[in-house]
Amino acid sequence: MKAFFKQFFSYYLQTFKNIFSNSSILTTMILSVFLYSFFYPIAYKGEKAENIPIVIVDEEKSQLSNQVISAVEKSPNVKIQAITSNFLEAKQLIREQKAQVILLLPDNLSQSIRRGESGGIGLYLSSAYFLQTKEAGVGIATSIENVLVDYAQKFTEISHFQVDLPIHQIPLFNPLSGYGSYIFPAVAPLIIHQTIFLGLCMLIASYREKKWKPKSAEFFAVFATALTIGTFGCLYLFGFTFWLNDYPRGGNFWGMIIAIPIFLSAVIGLAMFFASFLDISERAGHVIVFTSIPLFLLSGSAWPLEAMPQLMQWLSWCLPSTNGIQMFVQLNQMGVPTFVVVPKLIYLAAAAIVLLTLAYYRLVIKART
Repeated sequence: MKAFFKQFFSYYLQTFKNIFSNSSILTTMILSVFLYSFFYPIAYKGEKAENIPIVIVDEEKSQLSNQVISAVEKSPNVKIQAITSNFLEAKQLIREQKAQVILLLPDNLSQSIRRGESGGIGLYLSSAYFLQTKEAGVGIATSIENVLVDYAQKFTEISHFQVDLPIHQIPLFNPLSGYGSYIFPAVAPLIIHQTIFLGLCMLIASYREKKWKPKSAEFFAVFATALTIGTFGCLYLFGFTFWLNDYPRGGNFWGMIIAIPIFLSAVIGLAMFFASFLDISERAGHVIVFTSIPLFLLSGSAWPLEAMPQLMQWLSWCLPSTNGIQMFVQLNQMGVPTFVVVPKLIYLAAAAIVLLTLAYYRLVIKART
């Protein structure tokens, strides 16, 4: 046993030397995590879409419509691109992508409010960009709400018109309702998944090119090296990067600490098993090209898993990446108790055992025969 651990630490240090001596593997497993941690959040630094171009169709040109326009102008969410009385002209601006929203103030706006008639302001949203559409709709609705309430109160004695009670949304886990605060915590585990998977596949494939026949100590040393790198990568992203960009974080710290090695073990097992089929290191890059986007789409972050076909749901829950992303969002952002994610931990632990056993058979036992 003493000889085993002596060999283990020797191979452990040697694996680090091999990684640092290979610029491609070093960049993939370590440096790319730092690059992603700064590059990816920059695109969503503003958190919310602002100054979304809109066009206002003012058919009435009354005091009320002028008040509505003035209120909309004050909203940071939207920017008035044009004011016209021709609806067809506004539609043309949408087609030319010079505006994303049409706000229609009909010629009977004031009359319909005074008499309590149906009809009123029309809001036409382009569905080309859902995020912009949402922010524009919220911005306009918030801006004109008080204007309509104040105007309607003047006619409470002669009209039955009432403005519906406003619905106030209170985000529980994303206080700013920012896109960056939503998307990066979901992407971070996938960054770790893909960098460890690709880097480890490249490393083992480069060994196999030299007719590598590892001992048990070397196999577990490679595993421990990848686990060490992945653990520091997770702590860096979930800690420093979340703090630097003020993303929701630290919901269940100890649950995260427990989950990190289990998640990484499943990823490393998958990488080592897959690498046992590679003949050259370059083939590992072929896999990343067509897997990164599908893995994210199947994670349930871009589109709810419940809205996917049943077969796609089963496939997604078989992936360590889906379980890891969902689990870390629950732990880091939502702060759920650890027992809530126990089913995911059990699945990832079982997957790690199965995949590492298969990898050990192919890389160690089969290589000797």
